[in-house]
Amino acid sequence: MANGGPVCGPISTFSRVQLLHLLFEASAVQTRSERTIGELCDATGLHPNTVREHLQRLIEGGYVIQASEHRTTRGRPRTLYSAATGTAEASSPIARDKAKAAAERGDLLRRVLPASASASALGRDATYQLDALIEHLEESGFEPVVDDEQLTVDLSPCPHAAGRAEDRPMLCTVHLGLMQGVLTEAGGPLAAETVRTTALPADCTVQLRLTEMTAA
Repeated sequence: MANGGPVCGPISTFSRVQLLHLLFEASAVQTRSERTIGELCDATGLHPNTVREHLQRLIEGGYVIQASEHRTTRGRPRTLYSAATGTAEASSPIARDKAKAAAERGDLLRRVLPASASASALGRDATYQLDALIEHLEESGFEPVVDDEQLTVDLSPCPHAAGRAEDRPMLCTVHLGLMQGVLTEAGGPLAAETVRTTALPADCTVQLRLTEMTAA
């Protein structure tokens, strides 16, 4: 952030980034999208209690979904965790409520702002998607600047610029997944395509795109 404020939200610690990265990787595998506490501990080296605490915070934020394993044999079912990608199979009620509340707050602001700051020319659904995305980014410590024409969101200066350079690829991948989940949950024509970076660590721009159906 420009004012040097703390990084917050779902990517506030590297441990959460690791967990989200594992869950997003699992969501891309058709055979099994969930992971257990044990699997996450083995992959990260974190203590089970630490993993549970991080997962609980991510669940409360609407970024992770918790479910009980369906067993066909005797025994206590395991708890399974998956990334909330916003699809019908991985939709979080908390994320849906956050998207709805963001749209309501956006409508309220548009009623009191000048006409030049009215709803996006992309249409109502895209405007509501941007409402949800902007709130997510602000909660995560960014100061987003949206360009409706270029379909970009400028996040410079990135509050993660001071972190380790070797962690940036994973961080950017996770944050792109989070943004895509927010946009999908809000419902509309916009999708998050890529996070563009430069040689300067503080420079960061998200490229959005219209879905093929909408563009056609």
